[in-house]
Amino acid sequence: MNMLARAAEGAIRAAIITGPGEVSVEERPLAQPGPGQVRIRLEGSGVCASNLGPWAGPEWMTFPTEPGGLGHEGWGRIDALGDGVSGFNPGDRVAALSYHAYATHDIADADMVVPLPPALDGQPFPGEPLGCAMNIFRRSRIEAGQTVAIIGIGFLGALLTQLVSGAGARVIAVSRRPFSLEIAKRMGAAETLAMDDHWRIIEAVRELTDGAFCHRVIEAVGKQWPLDLAGELTAERGRLVVAGYHQDSPRQVNMRLWNWRGLDVINAHERDPLIYISGMREAIEAVVSGRLDPSSLYTHVYPLEGLGEALDATRDRPDGFLKAMVTC
Repeated sequence: MNMLARAAEGAIRAAIITGPGEVSVEERPLAQPGPGQVRIRLEGSGVCASNLGPWAGPEWMTFPTEPGGLGHEGWGRIDALGDGVSGFNPGDRVAALSYHAYATHDIADADMVVPLPPALDGQPFPGEPLGCAMNIFRRSRIEAGQTVAIIGIGFLGALLTQLVSGAGARVIAVSRRPFSLEIAKRMGAAETLAMDDHWRIIEAVRELTDGAFCHRVIEAVGKQWPLDLAGELTAERGRLVVAGYHQDSPRQVNMRLWNWRGLDVINAHERDPLIYISGMREAIEAVVSGRLDPSSLYTHVYPLEGLGEALDATRDRPDGFLKAMVTC
């Protein structure tokens, strides 16, 4: 019996992380959406690097996860509506901010769902990270003619490279892997620098900017060294934008440098779900218009049963890797 037949009989398939580095796919009853909610038959979900902490099994982590848990980048088609939902119909293709998207189905509040236009039919759309890129871009306040360093060219850094260069700014991309630097060039970076030596990078950027450094620096790695480097590359009265996910340990900052240069330091992480949704709507417009094209950045696709491999690849970043997704 195939997956759709099982779902029709009232079952879903969901990935459950059972221990550090261990995952199983199990059947569960098909839940009904409550008032103000919709149920989505998922096509897929992006795999987020924020999952790597729980995947490693730290002391604070509790196993097993809820079915589908940790997945929050899903898209698919609505297949059931809860009471009081208007503006959506079964069959509508949507992206959602939901939290159990490593499964064939997930339930989301209707105001956490955005419709995908026909122009995006057949295209994957992990709405949450695309929306994050738009929100970070907005908070960076990029202007044409500025010089912008982007430190870390993963999926997010590559998206930002395209947005920033498309806005008429000059991008200096800094990343560890040659593959990532090639991606940055394709996304519009004017210059690329290997992230290999702290002082060499500083001197290279000093030379590229005639000693002025960068109007904007976006740190998109989430580690101590890139954060240190970001401050060094930011010009006086420039803006340092923290986009990296810094959740593994406390950080130290060079406050003397930040203070002396008069930097604006922006923590570009959002917690208001409505801002996430606003960013997702902007991302839809950007992709439809061609201002943003993430299609070449989805480098690795796995079935739901391959979620463990997808998480390992997200951690290990083999050659050619940028973004993993699972199909549901």
